[in-house]
Amino acid sequence: MAGLQSKVRTCLWFDGRAREAADFYVSLLPDSRIDEAFGEGEGEPLVIEFTLAGAPMMILNGGPMFQHNEAASISVLTEDQEETDLLWSRLTADGGQEAMCAWLKDRFGVSWQIVPRRLIELIHHDDAAAAARARAAMMQMRKIDIAALEAAFRGE
Repeated sequence: MAGLQSKVRTCLWFDGRAREAADFYVSLLPDSRIDEAFGEGEGEPLVIEFTLAGAPMMILNGGPMFQHNEAASISVLTEDQEETDLLWSRLTADGGQEAMCAWLKDRFGVSWQIVPRRLIELIHHDDAAAAARARAAMMQMRKIDIAALEAAFRGE
């Protein structure tokens, strides 16, 4: 039982489409896979244990009592604009929704943050004025545009 090897994992509550969501999520990032599914009968499995970019996760197909909201999200640190663009487009496709400041909801209603590593470097830079300009630029963006952040950082 692969999922029992990790003491802590994130659980996402779903009401149907659990297998579809898990398959989609593991297709997004390297080092991702379905580990196990439990309670597979005629319909959806009750629990799907999976690994997302090396992080243990699970989906509980628990019914309609709880809905996804922005109080919990999956945050992905991207290496460059290409990875940022690819994840953003895949996650917002087929009914996903863009939000401000690197946030989005996927077609299942799960919130994500797609955060380029360069954003973190710029907004935490020792040059406080330049970092503030980058932060202000980020606050106007939906998907993060690294070139625009760098221009703001430089005061352009």
